[in-house]
Formats: sequence, C-alpha cells, structure tokens
Amino acid sequence: MRFNSLAFRLFASAAAWTLVILPATAILLVSLYRHAVERSFDARLNVYLTSLIASTTAEGATHPKQPANLGEPTFTIPFSGWYWQIKPLDDAERPIFVSDSLLDQQMKLPSAAGISPDTNLARRDYAPGPQGQRLRIVEREIRPAGGQSTPYSYAVAGDAGEIDRDIAEFTTMLIAALALLGLGLVVATLFQVRFGLQPLRAIRQGLTAIRSGEAEKLEGQLPDEIRPLQQELNALIQSNRDIVERARTHVGNLAHALKTPLSVISNEARGSKGPLATKVIEQAEIMRTQITHHLDRARVAARSGAIGDITDVEAVLGALKRTLDRIYDGRELELAVSTMPGLNFQGEKQDLEEMVGNLLDNACKWAKSRVQLEATKANGSRHFTVLVDDDGPGLTAAEREKAVKRGQRLDESKPGSGLGLSIVADLAHLYKGRFQLEPSPQGGLRARLELPAA
Repeated sequence: MRFNSLAFRLFASAAAWTLVILPATAILLVSLYRHAVERSFDARLNVYLTSLIASTTAEGATHPKQPANLGEPTFTIPFSGWYWQIKPLDDAERPIFVSDSLLDQQMKLPSAAGISPDTNLARRDYAPGPQGQRLRIVEREIRPAGGQSTPYSYAVAGDAGEIDRDIAEFTTMLIAALALLGLGLVVATLFQVRFGLQPLRAIRQGLTAIRSGEAEKLEGQLPDEIRPLQQELNALIQSNRDIVERARTHVGNLAHALKTPLSVISNEARGSKGPLATKVIEQAEIMRTQITHHLDRARVAARSGAIGDITDVEAVLGALKRTLDRIYDGRELELAVSTMPGLNFQGEKQDLEEMVGNLLDNACKWAKSRVQLEATKANGSRHFTVLVDDDGPGLTAAEREKAVKRGQRLDESKPGSGLGLSIVADLAHLYKGRFQLEPSPQGGLRARLELPAA
C-alpha cells in the first residue's frame, strides 16, 4: 500500500479517526465510572454518618453524647483507613469524640479546605490521613438542639484506596477491551478498503488486457457508481480505434492520389530526351521517396497511438533472418539471431519489421563475415533492447551522427536511398523509444534500438 494511493488515504483517515475516538471514549468512560464509584462509596459513608449522628444526638440535648458502636470493626483497628470524628465548629482545637482507629490524630475536614456544602448540607473531599493514607471524607454540620446550640462537625472517612483500585481494575479491562476493539476496527477497515476498491483493480487489469491486445473493451459487472466510468472508457477506446482507422484511410487515399500523378509525370518524362526530362525524372523520384517516407511516418504515428497492438518479437526476427539469409546467400556471411523467449513489442508487426529489417540490411551490406542480432529485456523494464553488431569498417562519431539524418549516404557504392537509418530513428521516436549508433565489440558498428515492451 503506497503512501500516495487512494487505499492508503482511506485506511489512514479511518485509522486516525479510530485512534482519536477510542482514547476519548476511554477517558469519558473512566470519568463516568469514577463518578459512579465515588457516589457508591459516598453512599456507604453516608450510612455510617447517619448512624453516627443518630447515636450521639438526643432530643433536647445541646451537646453530642458518646456514640455507640457503629457495627464496623474497621473503626476500631488503629489507622485502618476508616475513621469518624465529632468536633465543634467554634474554634475548638481538638475533637470531642473520635473513632478508636484514629487514636490521638484528627482528620483534615472539607470545611477547613473551603469546600461548599451540597443540597444535603454535606461536604465531600479527598484529604491525607494518618500515615499518608488517602481518605475520602464526608462531613455534615449538625446542631443537636436545633438552631440555638453550638454547631458540630460530624465526619466519616474511608480508605480511598478502594476507589483507586476499582478504577484501576476497570481502566485496565477497558484499555484491553478498547485495544482489541481498535485492532478489530483497523483490520475491518483494511478489509473494507481493499474490498471497496476491488472494482478499481478490476478496471486496471482490464485496461492492461486492452493495452496488451488480450481484450477489446472493459468487461464484467461493476458497481453502479463505477459503471458510468466503464461505459465512458469503452466509448473512448472505440473512439480511438475509429480515429486511427480514419487516419489510415486518409493516408491510403493520399498515397494513391499522389502516386498516380507522379507516375504520369515520370512516364511522360521518360518518353522525352534532354536535360529537362532527366531532371524531371530525377525530381519525381525524389518526390516519390519523400512522399512515401512522410506517409509512412503519418501511418506509424496513427498506429503508435492506437491501443492494443502486440507483436511477438521472436517470430518477427526469425522471419527476417530467413529472408536475409536468402538475399545474401551468395556471400559467406554468418547471421546470428538471439532472442529472449516471450518478448513482445507494444506496436504493430510491420513497424518492427521495418526498423529491425533496415538495421539488419544495413549491417549485412557492410559486414565482412558476421552480423549478430540480440534482443533482450531487463527485469522490471518497460522497454526491450535490440542490438545489431557487424564486423565491418564501422563509423567515426561524426559519421554516426550524420548517418541517421534523412537522405545521408556515406558511401555511394552501396545500394540504397539513404533513408533507412533515419526511418528507424523516426519510428523509434514515434514509439517513444530510442535509437543510436555505437562502436561494436566486433570492430564494426553497433545499432542500439530500444522499444516499448508489452
């Protein structure tokens, strides 16, 4: 999955949203659970506080009396974390009654910390207790004889470690559950993205099949959202074919329209004598050659833009070898051809024949005894390379540059029009390939031709 792919964007956005939502959910749930645990713990403390108030106040009494046992053993164990205390609020330094668990210590009350009472006139807070304990304290102000007596502070405290342990256990389980949920969501998102984008992969494979000539249009049932794209692509492919076919027709018509008048001019000139007739014949042949060359370029330009042409390289090169072996049968010339199996050219057969045929014919004309052709393709490359080597006299750098120019002939003793190498260069350029001449390891000339592979 590449960083710039649509699949990665969908997956990353979903995963990022999951990583934001799940921690926020965890924080919210832990906060709600903490409030629930605190309410439950405070309710428990309220029970003890109510029992303490009931056991120390009597009707008409102005001072609290010694409370009875609250029925909880932890209030009798020293520094157990569970305490109660009764203290006057008129600046008295020490409480009048404390639980046995508090011994000679006293608690820090919420009223002293400035905590405001709730609707039930109770104050709740966390405070440090004896020996560094963390306590949850509930405090209430009581006047034993109504509003005429001194107010007293009744406070009950419990070990807040119970709250912390409950919350810690809940947080651990919640984190484990949300981690599993997050992992499941990530896996589900990955599956959803891959499943959802499967039609796009099908379109890519279909276009590859069209480009390689295995299919003529996009086939298969696609989702409703993508079906219009399928229809438009098929229409575009068909329009491309129609344009190419019209271009071929126009090229053929133009060729016939021009060749007939040229033939008439040439025939008329051959029936006459003199320098004018000779010049007319010479220029007519040049015009015929130029028209053929440029019409071929137009024809190939139309074909190179077409979709779905594929040519077996091994079959074409084998046929060319057999043809040249017959043409140069009278010479002791060895023509060796080596082709990688399964190599295909992304283009039309006659164009490959014209390019490689020109190179082989040129090499055979100049070779002393051997011409070698090799067609290979590097792993992962979109192009294949054709190398044509001969053991002839070769060319200098300046001559190699001049040889590929249209109509340039370096030696008039050999037959030809001087257009062969320039045609190869033009065709290679039209197919977005490359053609160049190099010194050959055999001592002569090497022609390197790179063309698109299918």
